[in-house]
Amino acid sequence: MKTIEIKGVKRDAFGKKGSKSIRKAGLVPCVIYGCKENIHFSVEESQLRDLIYTPNSYIIHFDIDGEQTIGVMREVQFHPVKDNVLHVDFYHVDHTKPVAIDIPVKLTGISEGVRQGGKLMLSKRKLRVSGIIDNLPDTLDIDITNLQLGKSVFVNDVKFDGLTILTPGTTAICAVRMTRAARGAANAAAAEAK
Repeated sequence: MKTIEIKGVKRDAFGKKGSKSIRKAGLVPCVIYGCKENIHFSVEESQLRDLIYTPNSYIIHFDIDGEQTIGVMREVQFHPVKDNVLHVDFYHVDHTKPVAIDIPVKLTGISEGVRQGGKLMLSKRKLRVSGIIDNLPDTLDIDITNLQLGKSVFVNDVKFDGLTILTPGTTAICAVRMTRAARGAANAAAAEAK
């Protein structure tokens, strides 16, 4: 899985007042949960851009005042009006224990339904999976070559080695919908057959 590095500075100021002063200094307050003790730190917002504004998922290598740790992003809080980052929660990762993370879906192949004039609709861009970080792929590749017109691929239909899928099995990942043009061609073909 892809990795990214973030350098931070430990913080002692907590609560609304402390967070406000950190934000005034141009930094974003963050927390890493799941360690022996929660690690409170702050980073420059520019360091978070490649992590937040991307379709990819990353394992994050932290350097907080020289202290090294590994984690994954859990939650981001944005300002309701300005849309800048207010706070980020991370979760500590242990190489021996499974971690839950959202991984992007990548559709491969050309669907049979698309060849017949249908339109491919991707409804689930990421799936939540659980696995050891050494087994986590960059993308979850799903072959849609045999996907017919009007059919869907559900989470129950896919399996990945070494991963447990946490997204509910009845969730649709993608479907091939009939377009107006395909519907018109099908109606015309049915009329000629009569």
